[in-house]
Amino acid sequence: MKLTGKLLISFMILVVVSLANQPSLAMQRAQAQSTSEEEPVYIPESPLEIEVLLKRKYLDGDISEEIVSETIWALEDFWSKYEKWQLIDIDEKRVTFEREVNDISPLLKVNGFFGLQEDGTLSIFNGSPDQEDIIHSFFQIDMKKLEGNKREELKKGIPIQTKETFTEVLETMKQYSTEKKSLTF
Repeated sequence: MKLTGKLLISFMILVVVSLANQPSLAMQRAQAQSTSEEEPVYIPESPLEIEVLLKRKYLDGDISEEIVSETIWALEDFWSKYEKWQLIDIDEKRVTFEREVNDISPLLKVNGFFGLQEDGTLSIFNGSPDQEDIIHSFFQIDMKKLEGNKREELKKGIPIQTKETFTEVLETMKQYSTEKKSLTF
């Protein structure tokens, strides 16, 4: 085991020494431009124009997409701008990034309501439950176990507006679920 550690340290020292003896990328470019005998380094005359698709996945299951146009002069700057995003796809015209957002979607914050469908399924509605515009459904509620005041709240619709309200209502309603298996969100 000690031999492996010594070999690893020797290898790391060798890599560091060899890198220290290599000229920097800037120096290599300068040398390539100043020496006519070597092949010239390609420096673009104009920036790269590319479309970037940004996908955001929210806790409530909603996915938003935004398309932006990027002008790229330096790839390092481009990649650092999107370092917190996960690269999903790339081609000559478009780069697609994705990111999970630890919050509810803007739609829920503005107009989302918890409510019950006629069959007792806990759902999120776009507007009050009587408008029947279902965004997402979760699980069946055992109406016999559900307390009267909670039933009335869900009938009117519980406005969501925050991540805390979203998680609190789901956690509270889990105990009234007809499903026996463990529910996770």
